[in-house]
Amino acid sequence: MNHEKHMRLAIEAAKNNPASPFGAVIVDGESGEVLATAFNEGHRNPVRHGETAAIYDLAEKNPDVEWSRLTLYTTAEPCPMCAGAILWAGIPRVVIGTSAETLKKLGVLRTEIPIHEVVSRSSFGEVDITSGVLKGECDALYEAVVG
Repeated sequence: MNHEKHMRLAIEAAKNNPASPFGAVIVDGESGEVLATAFNEGHRNPVRHGETAAIYDLAEKNPDVEWSRLTLYTTAEPCPMCAGAILWAGIPRVVIGTSAETLKKLGVLRTEIPIHEVVSRSSFGEVDITSGVLKGECDALYEAVVG
């Protein structure tokens, strides 16, 4: 799987909302096909963060998708709501750009519960987490917001 290629798609999606640049892409882990691309639309629906928007859109577009084959790419570490949605959807792999720690240091508003803690406290599901993919490019999205 080409993590950088797919993270760049998430970065491009994030640019659709420069004030809250959280972008996400869901990819079929076997074929590499991009199945959903989304960005934070919290201004019109408070739960349409990049990750949840991608999950909602994919579920509507392809209700028979094999969730266990998917990888979700996100420009920043998912909040607890999004981490829960990833678990409930059964997505087994997440690739992250910017860490929750970096967002905190920058002063970006968020709930300070990291994804690995949400996953470890779940009684179901496991998520393989890869962090720091294109970190510099993802960090720049959030630095521009607070800059």
